[in-house]
Amino acid sequence: MRRYFTLLLMAVMIAVIAMAQTGKADYRIVPLPDRIDGIKSADFRLTDKCLINYTMGDRAMERNAAMLSRYIEDMTGMHLSTRPTLRGDAGNITLRLDDNIDNDEGYGITVTPKCVEVRGKTAAGVFQGIQALRKSLPIGEFDAVILPSAQISSSPRFGYRGMHLDCVRHFFGVETVKRYIDIMALHGMNRLHWHLTDDQGWRIEIKKYPRLTEVGGWRNGTTLGHNSPVNDGIRYGGYYTQEEIRDIVLYAADRYITIIPEIDMPGHMLGALAAYPELGCTGGPYEVWGMWGVSDDILCVGKDHTLQFIKDVLDEVMQLFPSQYIHIGGDESPRVRWQQCPLCQQRISDLGITADGKQSAEARLQGWFTTQVQNYLAQHGRRIIGWDELLGCDVDPSATIMSWRGAKPGAEGAKLGHDVIMSPVGPLYFDYYQTSKTWNEPMSFGGCNTLKKVYDFEPVAEDLPAGTRHHIIGVQANVWTEYITCEPQIQYQVLPRMAALSEVQWLQPEEKDYQDFKARLLHLVDLYKLYGWTYRAKSLIQEEEDHAQE
Repeated sequence: MRRYFTLLLMAVMIAVIAMAQTGKADYRIVPLPDRIDGIKSADFRLTDKCLINYTMGDRAMERNAAMLSRYIEDMTGMHLSTRPTLRGDAGNITLRLDDNIDNDEGYGITVTPKCVEVRGKTAAGVFQGIQALRKSLPIGEFDAVILPSAQISSSPRFGYRGMHLDCVRHFFGVETVKRYIDIMALHGMNRLHWHLTDDQGWRIEIKKYPRLTEVGGWRNGTTLGHNSPVNDGIRYGGYYTQEEIRDIVLYAADRYITIIPEIDMPGHMLGALAAYPELGCTGGPYEVWGMWGVSDDILCVGKDHTLQFIKDVLDEVMQLFPSQYIHIGGDESPRVRWQQCPLCQQRISDLGITADGKQSAEARLQGWFTTQVQNYLAQHGRRIIGWDELLGCDVDPSATIMSWRGAKPGAEGAKLGHDVIMSPVGPLYFDYYQTSKTWNEPMSFGGCNTLKKVYDFEPVAEDLPAGTRHHIIGVQANVWTEYITCEPQIQYQVLPRMAALSEVQWLQPEEKDYQDFKARLLHLVDLYKLYGWTYRAKSLIQEEEDHAQE
């Protein structure tokens, strides 16, 4: 009997020891911090007895502390309580502001045997430090995690670090958008460009014009494949209520991500024209498109009430989105209707617009229209972003240009004095294939933007004059959803390419090393698995021999 109890006790002890697991942090994360300096000292031992301290009375830091607690529990199974305090103390994690950090989103982390301190010039910088600490933790169920003593610091290269999501071609619910925001936050990004209107639907509730969503939010069917003659005949659509939009905007703001809405104009407007045909040159009838591409039907800018419609819509958009920028599209706007429209031609005549050898009169009419919108937004303290076609429309240099037709238009825009966001189709269209070997891939738009091609992208051209380089303010990848119909497919298209993009956005060119990045990427992928996100596993093992298929 005594032997039985001895064996039982030994078994219990072995079980307890097996259950008492200790993990170890690794600060070589994605994106890689600028500096990781080890300290010759004992390590910090993180347990569930530790507290997360934040500045008393600071609501943003209180929210940061709660998020860090949640992240630590996700990663390690340990729940840490948060506590408001005026100063840090031993054995705990402390979040605080630090005026000695230059960049608003830069962070510093100090790990000593006594405490862990996460610092930022702003609460947004502290949040970036929280993401770095989160990604350094091991994944599993632990009783303790060892954090080696170190000084860690980093600042992003670009202030605008964006991702785009098209919710028009296919509509995605509130929770899907929120998870997309969560994925962005993990990768250190701070701008979500949200595409809300187009020929295939109108996705934002405008109370003054209810038919925009009642009629314009729905199409009678969707083409199958790449604009095949076969239409599924299924009514399709949806839209976000203003209450839902406010909820999403707040959710993003809590993660220091600003949402920039895109209301495309004057083209890509069949959603609006189907609802209010009097806004078009022909008067219709118009139909929300069930195919992909570019429609000849655009807004009639010869009518004063078209301009009033735009102002009314923007009034409600500005109430919903506090962002400095409003994206007005401006791309792919055929002007054939304007050439034939008496009212548009009369507008051209009244304004004294003429072709100048480089631009047609209709192109300059679009420039006039854009300026009206630009001025109206400026009166409300806002600025416009538009696609690089605006460079051919005499727009004011205060307009920010999003360069999508390659990097060259962006460089030209910078030389003209425009701020520029680099978002070229190659390599930053994430709706493109991730390999040239496409037979086992979900149907995509076309082309090939591999993980390595994304990683190797340099947003600032070597020959760009030094005095204009500061105009390249950011980098963004785009996700158009003609062929993306569900949330797992969105995630598959962006992961792990979003990780490569994050290093483009954060690191100086000389700090980048693709092979080192791929080694560090493995732990980040473990986080994808932890949260149940879909990703392209082949990108982790496949040699990037593919070349773009332009």
